[in-house]
Amino acid sequence: MDMRLFAVLAALTLMIYVPPSQAKPISLVERCYCRSTVNSLPRGYIRELRFIHTPNCPFQVIAKLKTNKEVCLNPEIPWLQQYLKNAIKKMKKSKRSN
Repeated sequence: MDMRLFAVLAALTLMIYVPPSQAKPISLVERCYCRSTVNSLPRGYIRELRFIHTPNCPFQVIAKLKTNKEVCLNPEIPWLQQYLKNAIKKMKKSKRSN
């Protein structure tokens, strides 16, 4: 048997019996939700906050506005830093009381 034909048959056999990978492509895995952030946004415009922390991306804060639009906030905004500190204190306090 010709070696090229054998190599092609071996490759086809391997493709048939090897299950496809369930992993996402690298470009989708490493993509961060927030590519740019807003540096100032009044708290009154915000309906809810969502926090995302993934291994490949920095800490991300997504604000859902009252207009249902979502924007990424800079986590270094002073009022947001204070909000996070208060939330952490509240969580520690509730753990101590339980």
